[in-house]
Amino acid sequence: MGNGTEEDYNFVFKVVLIGESGVGKTNLLSRFTRNEFSHDSRTTIGVEFSTRTVMLGTAAVKAQIWDTAGLERYRAITSAYYRGAVGALLVFDLTKHQTYAVVERWLKELYDHAEATIVVMLVGNKSDLSQAREVPTEEARMFAENNGLLFLETSALDSTNVELAFETVLKEIFAKVSKQRQNSTRSNAITLGSAQAGQEPGPGEKRACCISL
Repeated sequence: MGNGTEEDYNFVFKVVLIGESGVGKTNLLSRFTRNEFSHDSRTTIGVEFSTRTVMLGTAAVKAQIWDTAGLERYRAITSAYYRGAVGALLVFDLTKHQTYAVVERWLKELYDHAEATIVVMLVGNKSDLSQAREVPTEEARMFAENNGLLFLETSALDSTNVELAFETVLKEIFAKVSKQRQNSTRSNAITLGSAQAGQEPGPGEKRACCISL
């Protein structure tokens, strides 16, 4: 639901976008955070992230979504990209089977660097190009089920399921965090990313909690 102000949030969840170059990761990011789509296929080099705050129940969650921005072409993604991530969208282009064929490799790399509890969704992007489909929906869904992943097909071009994909991942993370907090004996046992555990907010300051699942 709607964007919040920079300080108006209770949690920050880092979510990473992974997958082969050209599958539409950057457009998924820009569609979700800015409702924009670019037909320019040139790749930006570097790592960038955008944020959007969504309401999950009464909690304001700031999604910090990271994009590899082309580094995957050089196998240059470092462990720092994955550090602190509590969610991931593993994206393939459903019109290019080779981008699906390497999903297992991406999954291994993710689990090599991220926490085992990370919430992962397999995303078949470019569903608007159904006439050019090379990856059957059921094949991808079965792979996701067998590997404990969420699954959706999206179109960053026409917005199909983009909101649903990100919000489903965020809700799943939030459910895990809520359960963890209930099981925790200390309120500061949950830390988020680079935030220091147990550090108290100053007067009138609202500190976001960085989540490590």
